[in-house]
Amino acid sequence: MSYECLTGDCREVMAGMKAESVDAVVTDPPYGLSFMGKGWDHGVPGAEFWTEVARVSKPGAHLLAFGGTRTFHRLACAIEDAGWEIRDCVMWVYGSGFPKSLDVSKAIDKAAGADRTEVVGSKLGRPGMAKGGTNQSFSSSINTYGRGGLLSTDITAPATDAARQWAGWGTALKPAWEPIIVARKPLVGTVAENVQRHGTGAINVDGCRVGTGVETWPATRSCPHDKTNCYTRKMQGDEVGVTVSTGPEPAGRWPANLIHDGSDEVVGMFPNVKAGGSRANTQRGQVFVHGGAHESYGDSGSAARFFYCAKASKEDRDEGLGGMEEKASSSMPGRRDPDNAKWDTGNDVTSRFVTERKNHHPTVKPTDLMRYLCRLVTPPRGLVLDPFMGSGSTGKAALLEGFSFVGIEREPEYVEIAQARIKAASKEMSGLLF
Repeated sequence: MSYECLTGDCREVMAGMKAESVDAVVTDPPYGLSFMGKGWDHGVPGAEFWTEVARVSKPGAHLLAFGGTRTFHRLACAIEDAGWEIRDCVMWVYGSGFPKSLDVSKAIDKAAGADRTEVVGSKLGRPGMAKGGTNQSFSSSINTYGRGGLLSTDITAPATDAARQWAGWGTALKPAWEPIIVARKPLVGTVAENVQRHGTGAINVDGCRVGTGVETWPATRSCPHDKTNCYTRKMQGDEVGVTVSTGPEPAGRWPANLIHDGSDEVVGMFPNVKAGGSRANTQRGQVFVHGGAHESYGDSGSAARFFYCAKASKEDRDEGLGGMEEKASSSMPGRRDPDNAKWDTGNDVTSRFVTERKNHHPTVKPTDLMRYLCRLVTPPRGLVLDPFMGSGSTGKAALLEGFSFVGIEREPEYVEIAQARIKAASKEMSGLLF
């Protein structure tokens, strides 16, 4: 495994890369929302970016690109205009989103120069976040920290008749999912021909099957368990996505175009169901993978188990950055660190906690999620490209899955963070290989 973290405009850097040298592209580009006033987020990357990405990618290579719910249509069009084929769109559902909404009632009082002085109550929670039974026309102002790291806020009533008229009105919904565009560079010949010639064009279904108690090992690592109890698929003589079954399913369920974070908020949306419905020639609790037969299970529980769960750990963000200086990282209250946060009282839309962090990039994706995505579309010992590297989550994930990586990032401060995180992942893998 090898990796490179390059600084510069990705179009210029990719111009120096060899054509058809990349096996997969997994990236989290700017959403074009001017997030937190960051200059790099003023626009969605246009077709010229994805044309160059296509040039350096092998025929049949897959591209996975995150987008914002307001702007991913522009991203999809740009990718398609660059010659990629849109194959699907994965929904990543999470429970940590925070509504970045303007309180219309409060804005009216502010424009009128009216102070909200009448305190009608208090609550513990995240400022501006809905609380069951609470009229959201009330504005919340910081008071003090309460139990469990939550904030105690004063609830103040509208000061003018106009503000009272528009009590409870805002401008945005709570974000709970992000789309991941799935695209593929046109094949040379059939899928079978392209896979044999270039190693690209297909997705790693068996390496990404979903099931309780199933552990997947990267292609470059040896399975530590008795391989007579492992399901192993072969591609070009290499082990790919060795799936170790510790439960009733030898291979797990077919990967879906929905991924979730396992939070109580998300899991609570799914009903409790019992799986069943076997087809002919299959028995309950048995899976026939090579024959392509339908999976059949006798388990029960939340239907969330049908979809891959990508949890984010508290240590994930700063892992490998032990000696790095902490800097201010602005985040909405739902993502704050209660032990080291200050409240930045800007306007209603941008008010946020300012947290001191080593990894101060504002949009860090969970490594578990990025590992799954890299594994889904990258052939064994393949090369993963991320032209919008940020703090290196894709690179860290790629190395942990046994792949090589090239990342490009325009902001030098983020390149430094990415290099440290990926280096730590490289050391971890070096100690695990046997």
